[in-house]
Amino acid sequence: MLLLDTTLVGEAFSAPADADPDAPVLILAVGNLLMGDEGVGVHTLRALEHEPLVPGARLLDGGVAGVNLLADIQRARAVIMIDATRDGRPAGTVALLRPKTVGAIPQGLSAHDFGLKDLFAAAALLGAMPDVHLFTISVETVRPMCLELSPPVAAAIPEVLQSVRALAARLVAVT
Repeated sequence: MLLLDTTLVGEAFSAPADADPDAPVLILAVGNLLMGDEGVGVHTLRALEHEPLVPGARLLDGGVAGVNLLADIQRARAVIMIDATRDGRPAGTVALLRPKTVGAIPQGLSAHDFGLKDLFAAAALLGAMPDVHLFTISVETVRPMCLELSPPVAAAIPEVLQSVRALAARLVAVT
C-alpha cells in the first residue's frame, strides 16, 4: 500500500528507517501522481530513494500536503524542492530557481501551490524561512487520472537526480 502523506516504515517508497528528521537539508518533492506530468517531483523523489542517501539530507514526499509540511520546513536549514511548472518552455526543461521571498516562489499547477506559498509564508513569519532551492521541470499538459509521465518529462529525471544530489552534498558541507 502506498500512502503519499504518511511514512510507513518498510513500505515501498517509504523513508529509510534511519532517516534523520533533523537533517539540515530537506529534499522535498511536491506534486500529484494522479495528474501525469504534474507528479514529476514525486517521481523524481522515488528515483532518489534508489540512490545512496546524501549524509545530512532527508527525502520527503510532500505530495499535495502544503501547510502540513510546516514542521519539516522549520527544522531544515536548506530546502531543495522539486516540482512541475507550466512556464511556456518545452516539456522536460529543467531550471533551478532561488526564491529569496515567498512572493518569488513561482505559480504552480494544482491545489498544492496555494498551500506551498502559505507554507513558506508561515515559515517566514515564524522566523524559520530556510534557504530555498527550487528545481522545476517544465510540463506542457496535465492529464487527470494518469500515472505516467510524458517521454520528455521522464527524460529530465536523470538530470534532476544528478543536480539535486550534487546540490545537497554542497549544502550539507556548508550547514
